[in-house]
Amino acid sequence: MHSDNTPTVEDLYTRLRDGAFKTRSQVGGDMQAFRISGTAPFGSQRQKFSMDIVASSSDDAEHRCYSIIGSRHKANRRTIKIESVQEIDPRTSSEPMVLNAFRDQIEAAGGPIASQEEE
Repeated sequence: MHSDNTPTVEDLYTRLRDGAFKTRSQVGGDMQAFRISGTAPFGSQRQKFSMDIVASSSDDAEHRCYSIIGSRHKANRRTIKIESVQEIDPRTSSEPMVLNAFRDQIEAAGGPIASQEEE
């Protein structure tokens, strides 16, 4: 710093360089994996569904479920019946979005776990 407390070019460069490589992700916060199951209208009949979603809370997971099914199948929120929302271990999911969001944790824990249906 100069005598008048203005930063030098080296000081500014050091600040920029230190902030360039973040050791922790700044986006997302504490996300969790949820498995949501229920029934929804797909075409002319109602069918059961189950989906794995990455969300910050169970309320956020429900909202994302409504959003995904509504955009893919043109179903209104009031016609989608959610029966259960469970927090799951991300290693038990086969959903690419879940595996991608938790890839560091899954690798550190020794890889994915086969679900009960596959065994």
